[in-house]
Amino acid sequence: MSVPHVIPYQGSKRKLAPQILDYVQHEVKGTVYEPFAGSAAITLAAAASEIGTSYVIGDKFAPLIDLWELIIDKPDYVADNYSKIWNAQLDDPKSYFLEIRKQFNEAQDPVQFLYLVARCVKNAIRFNANGEFNQSADNRRLGMKPEKVSKESYAISSILKGKTSVIAGDFMEVLKNAGPDDLVYMDPPWQGTSLKKDPRYAYLLDLDELVGGLAELNERGVPYLLSFDGTCGDKSYGKELPEFLQLEKVGLNAGRSSQAILLGRDDVTIESLYISPAMAEKNSKQTKNREQIKLFA
Repeated sequence: MSVPHVIPYQGSKRKLAPQILDYVQHEVKGTVYEPFAGSAAITLAAAASEIGTSYVIGDKFAPLIDLWELIIDKPDYVADNYSKIWNAQLDDPKSYFLEIRKQFNEAQDPVQFLYLVARCVKNAIRFNANGEFNQSADNRRLGMKPEKVSKESYAISSILKGKTSVIAGDFMEVLKNAGPDDLVYMDPPWQGTSLKKDPRYAYLLDLDELVGGLAELNERGVPYLLSFDGTCGDKSYGKELPEFLQLEKVGLNAGRSSQAILLGRDDVTIESLYISPAMAEKNSKQTKNREQIKLFA
């Protein structure tokens, strides 16, 4: 089936999801976890492909998690309220966006957040030093139409409702129950932005905390995939993760960057995907089993 999407996050792994899930070569008998959810592209792709039996969507940004809970359990509420917000902008879209942004920063309404993401420049969320959403509107467009939000929300609910939990919290809190039969996909803030204040993220990630968390997951035998750095042309983002984690690193072709396109350049973005020891071991066993089946067929 086609994979539904309703939150148009910049940096979403929607297009890369098939490449990423190609590295899941064993049967996932347990839960698929996505603790840095954003648009939850990997969860949606996994659910659409029936990878895993249940799902956990997590993020530290509470309004995003509130939105996911509504999309999954109350798609009618999301569709109706988004439609009201979207249609109310038509007389003066520019001023209306600023008013909704102000209201959201005061009340943290999740459907208002969806509208702001859909309308803002390049779907790129930005926050000020006080943690307030401060990205500007893209005044060339009005954002995702209500009909599409309704269609996608109902489609997402149909594949996730009744088998998905949502958790607002730190990534290791989200993963506290993850075990060897589960699958974890992580897409934290990229290296190069994690060690300084960056308006793209409501919360930054401490690199030492990430490394410590990955080491703990290794000890627990949890299979995981991690997107964390990459290259664009001759520019690299981030340093290699520590060798003691024993991660296998592969490159995924993410195509030409939007900046390269604007500049008329051919720079291609290669995103790094790290494969955990437990994941590599499961994939290896699956490969051996397939070879034995072919041998005795």
